[in-house]
Parts: sequence; structure tokens; C-alpha cells
Amino acid sequence: QVQVVESGGGLVQSGGSLNLSCAASGSTFSSYTVYWYRQGPGKQRELIAFITRVSNGAVGNYADSVKGRFTISRDDAKNTVSLQMNKLKPEDTAIYYCCVNSWGRDYWGQGTQVTVSS
Repeated sequence: QVQVVESGGGLVQSGGSLNLSCAASGSTFSSYTVYWYRQGPGKQRELIAFITRVSNGAVGNYADSVKGRFTISRDDAKNTVSLQMNKLKPEDTAIYYCCVNSWGRDYWGQGTQVTVSS
């Protein structure tokens, strides 16, 4: 069982920045692929970024909606993945969820709210 906890959400003005953190339990964190999803009001959950396991180069991948503004990174010594969000827009308002894939099974956090005011 992998425990996943997100943090770092909040209220920010348009054009501002936030850094979200995803902490996950487990001694094999470096083997996890970690995903960030978001779900805005009245919208479907959307995959916005993921980072591959270390053995696959820890490569970040992004949805077009956030490419160039968001950066995903991992610190396997701390069992965390961060999502640096810059140039935030009101349409980025959503609950942001971290999902960890461990040996084919997905583990989700409870989500963290991000609100961007215009």
C-alpha cells in the first residue's frame, strides 16, 4: 500500500506561481511513475504532467495546456515529486491530484485546491 499526500495549493493571482508537492511512501519510490492530474469546476479530470521512473531517465511530460509554464521534478531521496507552476491563469483553477503508479497499480492522494484569481 502506497500513501500519497499532496500539498502546496492555495490562492494566487493571475500570473503568479505555486509549487505543489506530492509525497509518497514506500522504499521503492524511484521505481514509481508519478502523475499530476487536475479537475476544474464542471470539468473532467485531466492529466497535465507525469515523470517517469529514474531507470527511464526521470523524464517529464506535459499536456499542451501547461507546457512551458509547469515543470515536474522528483527528489527520490525525499520521496517527493514537485510541480512548479508559473504564469498561472484563472483556467488553471482546479483540484490537483497526484497519482503514483507502483507495479501497475495506481494510488491517489486526496487532492489540493489551486485557485487563480483574475
